[in-house]
Amino acid sequence: MSIKVDSRLLYLQVIDRIKQEIKCGHFKENERLPSENELAKMMGVSRATLREALRVLEEENIVKRKHGVGTFVHPQPLFSSGIEQLTSITSLIEQSGKKAGSTILKAEHIVQADEDCAEFAPRLVGNLIQIERVRTANNKPVVFCIDKIPSDLIDLEVAGREESLFELMDVYADKQIAYAVSHIDAIGYEPNIYNVLDCPSSQPLLLLKQMHYTDYDEPVLYSVNYFRTDMVDFHLVRKRM
Repeated sequence: MSIKVDSRLLYLQVIDRIKQEIKCGHFKENERLPSENELAKMMGVSRATLREALRVLEEENIVKRKHGVGTFVHPQPLFSSGIEQLTSITSLIEQSGKKAGSTILKAEHIVQADEDCAEFAPRLVGNLIQIERVRTANNKPVVFCIDKIPSDLIDLEVAGREESLFELMDVYADKQIAYAVSHIDAIGYEPNIYNVLDCPSSQPLLLLKQMHYTDYDEPVLYSVNYFRTDMVDFHLVRKRM
């Protein structure tokens, strides 16, 4: 496992070797790496060189160092996407080469509340259909979704199907979603949500709230999505104006 001599800086070689060891499964996700002394000897480099390599790997989110505990292999996301692109979660998962799945936890009629009226304004809404479901990628829970749709747009039976809501709205409500206004938050530990997503209390979640509109600026779907940040990586391209 010792580093071979080549023209590159030693710490770059260490970075590549650790990445390779992770890729081939020698170092597994969430597993603690050997101590710095052991790892430096295994690599045939000094501790200073190893520490520089680990610093870069931590910046790249490949490893995570815990003070007084050790260095751990950071789980890599199942898929990554530009957050500026509006696409259904089903498409998002499938585009990453994973199998998209859905488990309906609840689908029911609810009476609209004051906050619903504010979210759907200026559209006047009566009762709403609320769907709670867990979206999976390769059978792993990734997102907990709470979706609300005006009940005059779609039947409860249709809304409760394990399919993309974007497609169901297009086919059954004749409403094609064109854009969304989104708000992003980080949330603290909420037992019910964490249990549904089967993730530890230390795992951060990303909360994405979105109102979806048609080309005619008609609000038709409000979504609250809780993403596991260890399985989903969103990025955003920002251009200088």
